Amino acid sequence: MKKIISVVGARPNFMKVAPLHRAFLKQKDKIQHLICHTGQHYDENMSKIFFEDLELPKPDFYLGVGSGSHAEQTAEVMIEFEKILHKEKPDLVVVVGDVNSTIACSLTAAKLHIKIAHVEAGLRSFDREMPEEINRVLTDQISDYLFVTERSGLENLINEGISEEKVFFTGNVMIDSLVYFLEKAAASDALKKFDLLDSNYVLVTLHRPSNVDSEKQLQSIVNMLNSVSQKRKIIFPIHPRTKKNLELYSLINKLNSDVILSEPIGYLDFLSLLRNTGLVITDSGGIQEETTYLGIQCITVRKTTERPITVEKGTNHLVGDDFRMAEKTATEILNGRLKNGQIPDLWDGNAADKISEIIIAKL
Repeated sequence: MKKIISVVGARPNFMKVAPLHRAFLKQKDKIQHLICHTGQHYDENMSKIFFEDLELPKPDFYLGVGSGSHAEQTAEVMIEFEKILHKEKPDLVVVVGDVNSTIACSLTAAKLHIKIAHVEAGLRSFDREMPEEINRVLTDQISDYLFVTERSGLENLINEGISEEKVFFTGNVMIDSLVYFLEKAAASDALKKFDLLDSNYVLVTLHRPSNVDSEKQLQSIVNMLNSVSQKRKIIFPIHPRTKKNLELYSLINKLNSDVILSEPIGYLDFLSLLRNTGLVITDSGGIQEETTYLGIQCITVRKTTERPITVEKGTNHLVGDDFRMAEKTATEILNGRLKNGQIPDLWDGNAADKISEIIIAKL
């Protein structure tokens, strides 16, 4: 029996660990799977909703780290996670994505000579100003098994000198969750709750510091939202950071009435909104992938993306951090100028099973 600890820190991690947990349960005669929630995203109500939506058990360990600077958060996770590793002595630590908990737990495991598996390895924006990029690069360098979601990840890891023996192209666990929960999400009443018509609204998520920490950028966001909302109603589940800064600069009341703000919502309700929208405007990573799989038009308001397959093969429009360009592109899409996309290789809902099989064979 091999003991594996999977780490979740922020909400996107939950969607990635949920299919892994289901896959490991199929092998419970060979694997004891434990989940550690670092508390990096510290809204316990939202964490609870996500765990329930994703059919995840209560975490075996909760570190309760909360907010802080990057250094404070990373250090606190390392201190608390080290205690767990000393006590549990796992055979493998599984980390996903690129948040501070990912690099913190990887570093802690590496220094204790515990093997590390990085799920969603090799993604690169090539923008070192993004803290997530630093986390990705460093985690990949110290991981023993690297599971890749798209072919660009294979190329990036080879270029960085990672041994090909460590790298496995398995597909995308984010898509595993999407496929698994699509039917369940159909029962959500989110559209009714927000008085939305199928395909007749725009879904918006914006949270990256480069977009929402600047008064100038926030003013551009407000202008863009007000303009687009004249063509379609907008639903905007607002990130706490974004809301705080809109209030700080007295901009939140300048949004017009067809821009519907809501608190962050659970996975199933969000998936219902996502699958039924006509357009998404975002700066998220995972949403670029989900919209590509669903064939939904997506405008990504960032200079770079670590998921280039969503632009090259999918329905993602990368417009830079220029919200006037986002507004122009949104208008074109809403007027019928759509990008035809395809589902990338191995995005078939079976990535977690492949990962589980490889881990069992290697441990």
